[in-house]
Amino acid sequence: MGTWAVSPACRILQPDIEVTLPAGPSVALGTQGEHVPLQKVSSPSSPKAPDSPEAPDIPACLSLGQKIKKSTPAAGQPPQLTSSQNQDTISELASCLQRARELGARVRVLKSSAQDAGESCTPEANGRPEEPCGEKAPAYQRFHALAQPGPPGLVLPYKYQVLAEMFRSMDTIVGMLHNRSETPTFAKVQRGVQDMIRRRFEERNVGQIKTVYPASYCFRQERGVPTFKDGVKRSDYQLTIEPLLEQEADGAAPQLTASRLLQRRQIFSQKLVEHVKEHHKAFLASLRPPMVVPEDQLTRWHPRFNVDEVPDIEPAVLPQPPATEKLTTAQEVLARARSLMSPRMEKALSQLALRSAEPSSPGSPRPALPATPPATPPAASPSALKGVSQDLLERVRAKEAQKQLAQMTRCPEQEQRLQRLERLPELARVLRSVFVSERKPALSMEVACARMVGSCRTAMSPGEMEKHLLLLSELLPDWLRLHHIRTDTYVKLDKAADLASITARLAHQARAEEGL
Repeated sequence: MGTWAVSPACRILQPDIEVTLPAGPSVALGTQGEHVPLQKVSSPSSPKAPDSPEAPDIPACLSLGQKIKKSTPAAGQPPQLTSSQNQDTISELASCLQRARELGARVRVLKSSAQDAGESCTPEANGRPEEPCGEKAPAYQRFHALAQPGPPGLVLPYKYQVLAEMFRSMDTIVGMLHNRSETPTFAKVQRGVQDMIRRRFEERNVGQIKTVYPASYCFRQERGVPTFKDGVKRSDYQLTIEPLLEQEADGAAPQLTASRLLQRRQIFSQKLVEHVKEHHKAFLASLRPPMVVPEDQLTRWHPRFNVDEVPDIEPAVLPQPPATEKLTTAQEVLARARSLMSPRMEKALSQLALRSAEPSSPGSPRPALPATPPATPPAASPSALKGVSQDLLERVRAKEAQKQLAQMTRCPEQEQRLQRLERLPELARVLRSVFVSERKPALSMEVACARMVGSCRTAMSPGEMEKHLLLLSELLPDWLRLHHIRTDTYVKLDKAADLASITARLAHQARAEEGL
């Protein structure tokens, strides 16, 4: 009969069985239950060492009767698996093979879908950098015009302001090189502009600058320009940039001075505004009813005109190096060097030429961007307008168009006056409470402004508060009167007047001047 080894940790390897005991005294139970000293019990044909890292560990709590056969094999013969174990092993292998086939099929499906998505996300053929598929521009770019401080005006889109900053930096670098009689090349200007604005500056941006301000530079392809740069030979063609300046009166070489740089920068900004005005004009023509605003009277954009969605400026064509004979296809290489190749190389190039001549599957065309963002008037549902006469709708639309036209042609002084008129009802209540708390018939302008600044919700300076009081006395001379005594100005208020009627008159005046 065989013996069983008792061990807190055992290693069982298939197809052989091995049981190890830790160092120290160990015992094995014999067939009669006597204690027999035993250090190691192992099968004679053990292929791996007991301490091999490849041997899987099995907890000692598992029953040995479930792991090894209870009959001892004959001497010199390895333990054999039973028929049931063989069937279990075959079924496990079959299930693993089926699972592997399913995983392989899923991998192929995912790989093909990823390739299709990559083809659909490829940029346009003109090399214009585009946003990744499924991603939008950051919010500070999409709503840049809405976040500008100060009163509304002719705000440029974010991308146009970036282009204006690129022109300013480019003009600065070109002026430095031109003033010291050094030929400005695109490589030099690109490095300097990128260091100034911390953005990428490419030939496409130069083409956009040429489109906006064509009379600013003269571009040429020249050779023999020293570059002092590895990888660029002196004989290579380079894009040179020459500023176009007016000739000096004394015949000297013109220089890009600070005043000229500022003048050119202002001209470039004005041309950008004119470019946006063209899209704004097309937007107004697409409204219902269409609107026409003279460009010299336009002071702000239409409220529904999305400035930041104006299309990019199309880059102009820059001079390219002269066309030189280049071998671009395998057929041309084969025709030129057929006599210099071995038969094996000629055969390989012939096969490559045939493969490259096969038409590739065209990618999905990208939809063209509209030249002008379409008008998006608020659409009313037919059920909401059911029963409303068409004449009334036309009058409402005409009144709304008149209001928007007044907003777009309003000058900054009128805008400030309207903002003050909107604050006057609140300031009238605050001023009356100040007079009630002070219990005086008249207050000096300085004291009244100081008390109102501390009590008003809107943060204003005493000088701005004084302008509001002057406007209030201009609109309501019977309620608020100003008395100039020597060098001081005193404010006198009629406390017996109805405050509700005063605020109603101020609100009516604000609506009248707003154009409603």
